[in-house]
Amino acid sequence: MSRISKIQLVGALFVSTLSLHAQFSIDGHPFQAHAFLSQGFVSSDQNNFLTMKTSGGSFAMTDAGVNLSTQIGDKLRVGAQFYTSNVGELGRWHPQLDWAVVDYRFRDWFGIRGGKVKTSLGLYNDTQDMGFLHTWALLPQSIYPLDLRDATISHEGADIYGEVSLRKAGSVSYTAYGGMSRDSKYSGYYFSAVDTVPFKDVRRSLYGADVRWTTPVAGLMLGGSYMHQRMGIDGTLAGTGGLYFRIDTDPPLRIAAGYADYSRGKLHLAGEYRKHYEILTYASPFYIMKGNEFGDQGFFVSAAYRLSHWLEMGAYNSRYYVNAPQDPSPGATHIFDQAVTARFDVTKHWHVKVEGHFMDGYGDTYSAHGFYPASNPQGLKPSTNMLVIRTGFNL
Repeated sequence: MSRISKIQLVGALFVSTLSLHAQFSIDGHPFQAHAFLSQGFVSSDQNNFLTMKTSGGSFAMTDAGVNLSTQIGDKLRVGAQFYTSNVGELGRWHPQLDWAVVDYRFRDWFGIRGGKVKTSLGLYNDTQDMGFLHTWALLPQSIYPLDLRDATISHEGADIYGEVSLRKAGSVSYTAYGGMSRDSKYSGYYFSAVDTVPFKDVRRSLYGADVRWTTPVAGLMLGGSYMHQRMGIDGTLAGTGGLYFRIDTDPPLRIAAGYADYSRGKLHLAGEYRKHYEILTYASPFYIMKGNEFGDQGFFVSAAYRLSHWLEMGAYNSRYYVNAPQDPSPGATHIFDQAVTARFDVTKHWHVKVEGHFMDGYGDTYSAHGFYPASNPQGLKPSTNMLVIRTGFNL
């Protein structure tokens, strides 16, 4: 299928959802349909970003999704979302089932859902595809890198969840989950290894939990997440005629996050810190190497203010650190990103975001946080200034 026909297919899918008027019924049974579509333009003065040719300006930044859900009785709900994207060499319009869930809520304090479930990890992981909810054209890439969206958005398994009232102390909501996931072959991990150790399969088994406290302070929420994950990677060694290699996390990868969100009137403040640590074991026909440490950490703080019903301004400082970079260059150890955003709400269902990024560093070769040697054959520069314009429609 050509690129034009794929774009037409995405547009037709979005328009067909609009024609459903969000709510409809089949044989008297109510359904809800929702859709979103976004298009971006990115221009940078130095490095190409997210596999796009942004140094010359690029429109290769499109994503779309359609979801359908229905309530069966008072406690049972089922739904699913289909998603497709094209961001430079990532996504490539490959359609995917984002999530598909059967959800049964026994009580306010206890429910269970199963299927392909959105993963509760940090402040925005399970809402990162809902651009209409966020101020930013790009979420802080230290925590929510767009090139790894497919690797983090969901898992195949089950959750238990609920909300417990603490009376005057507010309330606590929790989610505990377990399952498996497999990275899309069009995600950043695959692209980062294309020139050296091409991946054939990236899979994960995982379990974790997320807890959020809605405090007695009006508008303030505090939360924390933890994930325990075993990752296995199979591939071939470049230049060896197809000899295999295997990478495993031993002991398992651990991810911990803490976050806060505060909204009061027209002001919205947020912040998150996340760290992950792993020890990798490499195996090939010729050797086994254990104990190679790898990890990274990042944080962001953000502030946004609604100036009018159609204009919101905001800024964030995002910092990402690589603990043990393969590249000895100073720029490989980090990505510091200062972003400034203006969001224009043209209508209730149409927004435009104009965002400037001022970045120092580019991260490690395998960090998959936007900058790739394969997209920058002339070499990565230590700093990047970038303009992102992104418009989105939602129903």
